[in-house]
Amino acid sequence: MSIFIETDDFLDHMFTACTTDQINEFIPQKKGFRIHGHSTTIRLEQAFWNVLEWMAANRNVSLAVLIENIHDQCLVANDKNLASCLRVICLKYINIYSD
Repeated sequence: MSIFIETDDFLDHMFTACTTDQINEFIPQKKGFRIHGHSTTIRLEQAFWNVLEWMAANRNVSLAVLIENIHDQCLVANDKNLASCLRVICLKYINIYSD
């Protein structure tokens, strides 16, 4: 199925082309993890969880292991802003590794 684009504005196109499934990617989801024995809850939009799950699968690790690895290496995450670090890591990963 092709999508006809009448406008040059990419945002108009992105929101017009969204299906109900795609709209769900904007809804924040909370997930609980244990990082070095400490319980934490991370709230991210589903689109970011999808990228993190893709990253974990590509590394053959669980999502929990990936989150802990990112936590250990991200200076921002160690300043209690793990969610922001995860969002930026997702964007960088997509920019570097997606075709």
